[in-house]
Amino acid sequence: MSKLRIGSLFSGVGGLDLAVEEVFDAETIWQVEFDPNASTVLAKRFGVPNYRDVTTVDWNEVPPVDILAGGFPCQDVSAAGRKAGIADGTRSGLWSYFAEAIDVLRPQYVVIENVRGLLSAKATRSSDLGQLDSDVVLRAGGAVIGHLADIGYDARWLTLAAGSVGAPHKRERVFVLAHPAGS
Repeated sequence: MSKLRIGSLFSGVGGLDLAVEEVFDAETIWQVEFDPNASTVLAKRFGVPNYRDVTTVDWNEVPPVDILAGGFPCQDVSAAGRKAGIADGTRSGLWSYFAEAIDVLRPQYVVIENVRGLLSAKATRSSDLGQLDSDVVLRAGGAVIGHLADIGYDARWLTLAAGSVGAPHKRERVFVLAHPAGS
């Protein structure tokens, strides 16, 4: 039986990719990472195509994958960051490209990693119903889960502290596992 195939977005130096490979007994077949230094590490570690700029990838042209994994930029949702939230024009707003990739590629699983601030940072999101009432606060995590639901994915998430798996610091992360609804 062949291994499941992973596509990786916002790959960094591949830490999440290595974990997903281990958990799913899968192999990474392509990555998207803009930073040239991280890309050098990825090339040495994985040796797979790097499409570099998530904003220019034509998802209809990349090889299909069973798992799409990534940790979209956290600077705008992190407690230590700008607190601009997920919105157009923010680095964390690049989430929309992740969602587009999911919608086009329709992987069996989606693994998302981000900082704990994802659960409390704000987000802006319009819908078919129009802009949300200005008194309503939409949290970034809710926007991500809502976006997944809009494109037909169910999701579960948890917060995990690095200290829970042996690291000498707390550094909490949110992990989301999504799959097509009804599967």
